[in-house]
Amino acid sequence: MEFQRSPDDDTTPHTASHHLLQALLDHGVEYLFCNLGTDHAPLIEEMARWREQGRALPQVVLCPHENTALHMAGGYAIATGRGQAVLVHVDAGTANSAMAMHNLFRARVPVLLMAGRAPATTFNQVEGGRDTYVHFVQEPFDQGSVVRPYVKWEYTLPWPSMAAEVIARAHSVMQSDPPGPVYLMLPREMLAAPCPPQELHPFPAASHRPVKAGGAHPAPIQQIAEKLVASEDPLLVTAYAGRHPRTPSLVEALARLVGMRVCEFNSVHLNIRRDSPCFAGYLPGTFAEKADVGLMLDVDVPWVPKTTRVNPNAWWAQMDLDAIKRDMPMWGFATHARIEGDSELLLAQLIDAVKALATPAFEARVAERMRKLEREHAERQRRIDAAAQAPGERGAINPAHLCAAIHRALDSRDTVLNEGIRNTLTVFDQVPRNEPGTLLGLPGGGLGFSAGTALGVKLARPDARVVHFVGDGTFYFSNATSTLAVAREYGLPIFTVVLDNGGWSAVKEATLRMYPKGRAFATDEYASVLPTGMDFAGVAEAAGAHGERLVDPADVEAAVARCIRALDEGRSALLHARIAPL
Repeated sequence: MEFQRSPDDDTTPHTASHHLLQALLDHGVEYLFCNLGTDHAPLIEEMARWREQGRALPQVVLCPHENTALHMAGGYAIATGRGQAVLVHVDAGTANSAMAMHNLFRARVPVLLMAGRAPATTFNQVEGGRDTYVHFVQEPFDQGSVVRPYVKWEYTLPWPSMAAEVIARAHSVMQSDPPGPVYLMLPREMLAAPCPPQELHPFPAASHRPVKAGGAHPAPIQQIAEKLVASEDPLLVTAYAGRHPRTPSLVEALARLVGMRVCEFNSVHLNIRRDSPCFAGYLPGTFAEKADVGLMLDVDVPWVPKTTRVNPNAWWAQMDLDAIKRDMPMWGFATHARIEGDSELLLAQLIDAVKALATPAFEARVAERMRKLEREHAERQRRIDAAAQAPGERGAINPAHLCAAIHRALDSRDTVLNEGIRNTLTVFDQVPRNEPGTLLGLPGGGLGFSAGTALGVKLARPDARVVHFVGDGTFYFSNATSTLAVAREYGLPIFTVVLDNGGWSAVKEATLRMYPKGRAFATDEYASVLPTGMDFAGVAEAAGAHGERLVDPADVEAAVARCIRALDEGRSALLHARIAPL
């Protein structure tokens, strides 16, 4: 986004705030998701001056909580590929941002988190010095350490005239592969300081482009192709290859070409159509135990080794945007070939290599395997359909039955975000997606990801419905009042489905996995039951959204219909469903 500079731009000494805003525009930043504080006064003043002059600005989206702001920026970046900027308040806002940064870091989402730094000067030597109590208590020894584990790059603006240079660097790093969050601290005195024109140098976006992953040398691709052609039981496991909208069709093309099962484990994106006979679900462990050739494609954790006995004679290859998993201290999944690159390009190369090796005998084996995969897929679908038949009981609605009803109410282009935790597989099975970009799972370990992310996706795709599934535990982490306030203020209606089982089922199940007959089991005490009698629909109604309280399974269809109608009328909707208790 470019605009015409005013005639005095080259002669009037503007502040660092001016040049920072200009640099954001020059690098295509469209939105500033903000939770502001006293440290942002120079930026607020500069933005007001720009509005008075009729200058273009990144659109400011005010978010009552940082969790909403970061995840919203992430959702927009996921939907568009364009990282946005977030402004938060010194160490306090950074601390509130840390969990969202963890999630976006694990999702490989570009976002520029900018936090003020408490003024350092005390006796008014310079503009912007300390003038209130909090300026003394909001200066830690190491503010960046709060988010350092979750960023690709961090920096502090060291000199006013470096604002454009610093933004150029931040933008190119966050958008370079693998993309991810970056963190910039902005001292208030620096933001307020003027920049003499003679100190300024241009840092155009065209000269500071991000570095993108490419394809691979033909030799390792050829090796993988030869192994696949010789295979009798191949398997592909993936999680986030579908970050590119064209990749799911390539995954399916390779799978059909080879006669290969495709499993997703902890799906982050839609990587293959759910109606494909090659799609084998979300639990690859059973297949990994017998596969003779396997391909890990853009996946951080292909299975849980403790519960999966991988065929010791199998040959495994890895193709990944981040093959070494450079940000994971330990990663111990054995592979015989490892290629780092862009999955879209690598898959195209691999498909060509397999086609070049194909023989009539190979194609006959593939045809036989495809018939088997079609039978398996049909049987799996019958099990999924059967799981949704029983409606459940009053106060214990069958979540599969409810999710199937929601699926019937959605269009193929509607986007689903799954943060159902205990019911993650149920949501995936019963609300299948087939179009690229219409499914997002939880990439990190920080609950509260889907609500703000849903807002960002809706901002990027205003014509599609966006629905996110959460448990009651996750709902508490979602900063619901902040989410609902932003949805109403900016006209971004989303549909929230709360599957309420009354507690943290994951906590209980983890205890039972470690101590199946322990004292917690004997006493039925797992410290995982949450407060009873909460009315989450009431929270939505207080924010002007449509709220539904669903207790009786006989009311499922009508309740879902009312939520969809409200959504289509421009209001957010929340469905609070009582499912089988913990």
